[in-house]
Amino acid sequence: MKIAIAGMGYVGLSLATLLSQYHEVVALDIIKEKVDMVNNRISPIQDKYIQDYFNTKRLNLLATLNYNEAFYGANFIIICVPTNYDENKNFFDTSHVENIIKKINNMKLNTTVIIKSTVPVGFTEFIKTKYNMRNIIFSPEFLREGKALYDNLYPSRIIIGDNNDIAKQFAELLKKSSLKDDIPIKFMNSTEAEAVKLFSNTYLALRIAYFNELDTYAEVKGLNTKKLIDGVCSDQRIGDFYNNPSFGYGGYCLPKDTKQLKANYRNIPENLITAIINSNITRKEHIVKEILKKNTETIGIYKLSMKKDSDNFRSSAIFDIIDMLIENNKKIIIYEPQFNQKKYKNCEIETDIEKFKNKSTVIIANRIEKQLYDVIDKVYSRDIFYRD
Repeated sequence: MKIAIAGMGYVGLSLATLLSQYHEVVALDIIKEKVDMVNNRISPIQDKYIQDYFNTKRLNLLATLNYNEAFYGANFIIICVPTNYDENKNFFDTSHVENIIKKINNMKLNTTVIIKSTVPVGFTEFIKTKYNMRNIIFSPEFLREGKALYDNLYPSRIIIGDNNDIAKQFAELLKKSSLKDDIPIKFMNSTEAEAVKLFSNTYLALRIAYFNELDTYAEVKGLNTKKLIDGVCSDQRIGDFYNNPSFGYGGYCLPKDTKQLKANYRNIPENLITAIINSNITRKEHIVKEILKKNTETIGIYKLSMKKDSDNFRSSAIFDIIDMLIENNKKIIIYEPQFNQKKYKNCEIETDIEKFKNKSTVIIANRIEKQLYDVIDKVYSRDIFYRD
């Protein structure tokens, strides 16, 4: 069958790669450079599994800038466009999603729309009523940046926001394109599926905040963070995973999804969701306080990307830390080979790692990599396990 995908970020491109193994996939984007790269089988995002599939698999995949070429004749149109959080409105900006739905409606297509973009709870039912379109299903994704295709090949679960025959057919599409034998498939209504997405990501944010606060306590009290975490996580109910301290949760999903869930709690009692958001702010303030105690003649920032094997800078915790250091009139130099500017807020960008290490009196690293081993004595990091 023909499947159209609107948006070629982590979600859209990984799905396009996954499904084009067995179906005709036409991926739509508004950036010509990205379209050209995909058609030349060069991944525009850093994901080694996507690039490996581009190099080794016969994929029936075409990228285009043309809505008609993408949408006409498609059995499914999967929406994977961004929904950034609007700080002024305190709500997701769903305009990109709605614009795609409006185009589909105007084209009078006999197709099923699958929303993969993260949206507020209740959005799908609202949009179905607004455009008098019943063939819209929300189906959340649970992907890691840098490993999006891997997580589609080996999904933890498939959640579909409907239980009719079309919904079951789409679930089978995803299942048959994966490499995992036993995949839990859960059917529910779209509003419940939207809530699952936001609550899942907020729980991950909570877990990050928890181990960061544990690390703050250990650092202030002079205790060994690793020993504390090992002891706590030996309990099988807690588990020894997703427990490596950091400068704070960041990336595209967790900051905006926690805020959106809080917004959805309007007129509903809550304490914990607000506390998770506030904890992330407090953590960054603590990190800056600790940095300022050191020899900060020239502060080197090792990478702006959120984590290892990622090219995503969006909402990375290090940006808030840089801003606070600038407020304290500190001289900052940044090592980021993927950043295409010479300066960031008047901070020098250095792409030569040796020059960066020599110029820095202290190096701040959210995640420690081999490049820093020879200067580890002047590195400040809370990366206890040297992993994400």
